[in-house]
Amino acid sequence: MTNAAHGKRILVVDDGMTTRLYYRSVFEAAGFAVDEAANGLEGLERALLDRFDLLIVDVNMPKMDGYAMIARLRGDSAMQAVPIVTISTEAEGRDADRAYEAGADLYLVKPATPAQLVETAKLLTGVVA
Repeated sequence: MTNAAHGKRILVVDDGMTTRLYYRSVFEAAGFAVDEAANGLEGLERALLDRFDLLIVDVNMPKMDGYAMIARLRGDSAMQAVPIVTISTEAEGRDADRAYEAGADLYLVKPATPAQLVETAKLLTGVVA
């Protein structure tokens, strides 16, 4: 399902269906191909089984939280170079610290604007605007 002009793929991992649909619409409108996972465990499996150029990961999820998912991915040599952005309602500095310690490349606080999401995705995937 690659309708992306630049061929970049994003995996969105969030337990909120509405949030996943929002991210999908924003990223697809900007030319990205988007896949989804509804929790950290599903996200971990999808990320390890397929190739993605960027992961957007919620922090608070059932089955496996975003911190644990990212730490597990960073333990896999093939996943060490894939950019991971965490997006959470948690605005405390310690939450961002935990995300960076787990291996996230960027920590955003919800709600992230469409412009912020697209700019971040383009920057981290090397898409020239």
